[in-house]
Amino acid sequence: MRVLVVEDEPRLADAVAEWLRRVAHAVDVAGDGAEALERVGVNDYDVVVLDRDLPVVHGDDVCRGILALDAPPRVLMLTASASVDDRVAGLAMGADDYLPKPFAFAELGARVAALGRRSRPAAPPVLERSGLRVDPHHREVVFRGRYVPLSKKEFAVLVELLLADGGYVSAEQLIEKAWDEQLDPFTGVVRVTVLKLRRKLGDASVIETEPGVGYRIRCGGSGCRCGCG
Repeated sequence: MRVLVVEDEPRLADAVAEWLRRVAHAVDVAGDGAEALERVGVNDYDVVVLDRDLPVVHGDDVCRGILALDAPPRVLMLTASASVDDRVAGLAMGADDYLPKPFAFAELGARVAALGRRSRPAAPPVLERSGLRVDPHHREVVFRGRYVPLSKKEFAVLVELLLADGGYVSAEQLIEKAWDEQLDPFTGVVRVTVLKLRRKLGDASVIETEPGVGYRIRCGGSGCRCGCG
């Protein structure tokens, strides 16, 4: 998933971002409310982890700005206040979830993952296609009965391809979901990652390439739902 962490305390922001990257999310960081609004206006995020007490533009106003988008990401609001009234106010203005500080990183990660699942059409807990069996929760990949160890980016790309259910996913879309904004979009990183995926799977034909269109997991046969005939 693509996640934006909005937190004005640099050490906490970096720690949250690092934790989320460890579980294969692409993470950007904003240090104030104005920067957050700028980023959500140009990037397609699945979840925004939003500190409520922000400089420049208050977190409440950032939340309202996010909700005004055509396809807003889910919002997990953070605050130093643990009062019930404060949590109710945050949820009432449109936040999807609320987490008081201090918090356990494991809980934050679980809440982000839960919100990310809600930001997309419902998907099965295990993704299967063309001999592939992928468990996103446990980050396990099995291909034709063989366990396949993948890097975080390889895993993220594979999940995006499987979620497309036979449709093509462009390199730009893969960059949007699997990498953060520090990546130069003109690099060949997607092509290289797909090449590594094919090598690890041991069957290059599993991932098809359509020049100028993108990549997809090929049709798995008569039971395939991709509509390719």
